[in-house]
Amino acid sequence: MQDLVTQLNELCDKQPFTTRWYLKNLKSGEEAERGGDVVVYSASTRKISILMAVMAEVHAGRMSLSDPFTIEAKYQDNNSGCFQHLTPGFQITLFDAATMMIIVSDNASTGKIVDMLGTDRLNEYCKSIGMIRTTHRQNIPDPNLTPEDYPRVSNATSARDVGYLLDLMVKGSRDQVLADRLGASPELCRRALEIMSWQKLGRLIQKLPHETRVDSKTGTGPSHLRDAGVIWQDGNPLYILTVYCDGVAVDYPHASGRYVATQHTANLARTCWDALAS
Repeated sequence: MQDLVTQLNELCDKQPFTTRWYLKNLKSGEEAERGGDVVVYSASTRKISILMAVMAEVHAGRMSLSDPFTIEAKYQDNNSGCFQHLTPGFQITLFDAATMMIIVSDNASTGKIVDMLGTDRLNEYCKSIGMIRTTHRQNIPDPNLTPEDYPRVSNATSARDVGYLLDLMVKGSRDQVLADRLGASPELCRRALEIMSWQKLGRLIQKLPHETRVDSKTGTGPSHLRDAGVIWQDGNPLYILTVYCDGVAVDYPHASGRYVATQHTANLARTCWDALAS
């Protein structure tokens, strides 16, 4: 594990931006991190905890995944996902909205789901499951903040917090006692992970072997790029990796900043794969 940590840190040290990450080997239980406890802008990785808060409401009987869900115009003033472009007032189900929130990071769905749950309840939920560095403040992030303001004014988390949540979801998918800690059931934990496996914007997956299952959620901001996920091998969860890049420039001499940070994130995931896969 120490050799792997050295390799990951060497990759990070070569970049002109800051990378924080959390890694857990799910075969051995070993953990490692680089700035894993630093509070950063969560961007759309916050949506994993929103998804599990929805599953907790479903488990408690206060919501159903088949509930009707209408997208009103007030939620379409954003720049993420597909529903911003559609005619206001169309109706789907809560399951559809939660799925779009994850797989294409749809903010029209997210904004309404957050309003349905309430940020106070979301924050109570996160604290109750042990996400002590996570705070939900805005249903849809304000696009006019400076990069430095986002962790203080918008939604915040840490690389370890998100890794911890993913670990609980994996364990909860197989153990009712651990699912209880999430306020859910093993079936609902499995459903949430399955939704995440349909991710269309993934970065961790880009250099992994073809058809590798990755249950992940990305995030993007003005100078931020994130991806957090569970990487599987042969039907079993192999490792958890969460990557948070900050200070990413819009452009570098050879490529856009998002491309450079995406390739860096994919390299970190591949380095973990090469070390941990059997």
